[in-house]
Amino acid sequence: MIYLRLFWEFFKTGLFAIGGGMATLPFLHDIGEATGWFTQAQLMNMLAVSESTPGPIGINMATYVGFTVAGVPGAVIATLGEVTPSIIVILIIAALLRNFRENRYVDRAFYGLRPASTGLIGAACVSVVLEVLTNIVVASPETGLFNQFQLGDGGLAGLISWPGLILAAVLLALTNWVKPTKNLHPIVFIAASAVVGVVFRFAGV
Repeated sequence: MIYLRLFWEFFKTGLFAIGGGMATLPFLHDIGEATGWFTQAQLMNMLAVSESTPGPIGINMATYVGFTVAGVPGAVIATLGEVTPSIIVILIIAALLRNFRENRYVDRAFYGLRPASTGLIGAACVSVVLEVLTNIVVASPETGLFNQFQLGDGGLAGLISWPGLILAAVLLALTNWVKPTKNLHPIVFIAASAVVGVVFRFAGV
């Protein structure tokens, strides 16, 4: 049953997460809340690993979650669940595109999907920023439409996660404004961030 659940959850994610890999994050957050397979903090770790590895982030996330839940078979099944809707939809669109390319209703449908994609990606970005750069806990309510936001144990005094904020600011400067480093390959910054994280953790920061 765990394999069927994995396939179904990621099939829904692949079907409705319009706008690319980052748009899967709200769905993954709901999966974690509904199944207990992973916490929000673990989801952020999965996102970091998925962003650091080759391939589409949505598929990487599906593979990571599937492996975490049910090993290699779970990784395969979750990945299949993620890509199956895209394959089906692309085959249908490819078969019908010639007839519907100039259809005004199709054009208007895509016009409506664009802001939906933007909203999903924006919600994912907000969750990532709150989780990584602050100590605000984002929780999905059992009822209602809106997430709940709660301060961590440190209260207002510990609102900002200063190590995360400093690291983000340094990386922003190094990748955009410092000439010797801004053209370096992203893997350099990923490796450096991993080292800094290990140092911070051992230092108890």
